[in-house]
Amino acid sequence: MTAKAEGKAAGPGFPEFITLMAMMFSMVALSIDAMLPALPAIGGALAVADPNDNQLVISMLFLGLAVGQILFGTLSDSVGRKPAIYAGFIIFLGGSLLCIFAADYEVMLAGRALQGVGAAAPRIVTVALIRDRHAGREMARVMSFALLVFIMVPAVAPGVGQLIMAAAGWRAIFVFLFVFGAVSFAWFALRQPETLAPELRTEYSLRRIARGIAEAAGQRAALGYTVALGMVFGAFLGYLNTAQQIFQQLYELGALFPLYFAALALAIGAASWVNARLVMRFGMKFLSLRAALALCALSLAFLATLLVTGGKPPLWLLMAWCLSAFFCVGILFGNLNTLAMEPLGHIAGVGAAVVGSLATFIAVPLGTFIGQSYHDGVTHLVAGFAVLGVLIVTVMRATERGGGGAGA
Repeated sequence: MTAKAEGKAAGPGFPEFITLMAMMFSMVALSIDAMLPALPAIGGALAVADPNDNQLVISMLFLGLAVGQILFGTLSDSVGRKPAIYAGFIIFLGGSLLCIFAADYEVMLAGRALQGVGAAAPRIVTVALIRDRHAGREMARVMSFALLVFIMVPAVAPGVGQLIMAAAGWRAIFVFLFVFGAVSFAWFALRQPETLAPELRTEYSLRRIARGIAEAAGQRAALGYTVALGMVFGAFLGYLNTAQQIFQQLYELGALFPLYFAALALAIGAASWVNARLVMRFGMKFLSLRAALALCALSLAFLATLLVTGGKPPLWLLMAWCLSAFFCVGILFGNLNTLAMEPLGHIAGVGAAVVGSLATFIAVPLGTFIGQSYHDGVTHLVAGFAVLGVLIVTVMRATERGGGGAGA
């Protein structure tokens, strides 16, 4: 029996499968976004001197995620998808406990890194699991539906975090993450069958991993679209790092911050919904390139506007740009990931690991630099999107000229 046949023979139906996959993706999003309203409280309780350093609570999780993806993605090709995801859940739960009882900022950051390493398993191995069952535009469709469901989590996560913090303090948010991880672990273990048949598994060795990484990195389409994905991710991480400061401090929205954050998260969700319906007709390359061009044009035009407004435009104007830009980001996320994975179906585990890890390693320094550049305005954010938008278009065109993603 093939891996695809095994994965389709039993287990959850399509709606439950999509929901379960979305929940697995959501562990990362929930671990990020539920924290945002609590960043000043965490920094104050753990004696952080520079407010910008509070952003490291976000960045360290992504650093752990980058390391964990290459670890678990390659491991899943050897031991199967489920055991690799089990190991990740256990590490995530351990990191959550470390954060719950952290007495200083260094321990907190270590716990966040462990959470990132652990969350990488359900996040990245799930992509390989989907790739075991689907390919091409059908995979893009499944990914878009999964992203549509999972985007509801970041839409409500800051509000949930704010309510939990108001009721029981910021440490209770980590208790909530622990419970969410435990429930996800149990649901996955009980309902999802293994999708990688034993005869398709490969021996785990550093030499094989190196060969797999070299093969994935040597594919022009995989490498080019992964670099473009990392730049999109880096721009978005710059937003995540400074969202709380922009909305709660610069615009003084206070308790309304989760509502504005939710509106922007839903713009990405709307893009995923639209993409799921258009990708089968127009293809991933067509939609991705036009989304990248639109993102570039919107950001460059808005950057020019900031020269007039002194870096602090009216809130409605900022929201208009954010909604438009994040809609483009939503189109790019699912399609670029799928375009990068398309030539790697025969090494789906290590392929997903390389794509996810390299994209995250690109994104973390870019997003951290954008975030650390914050200073009472949004010029840093818009400039980051504008510059990276130009680079994204350049990389995509260079990849396509080389024949990358042909027919996608």
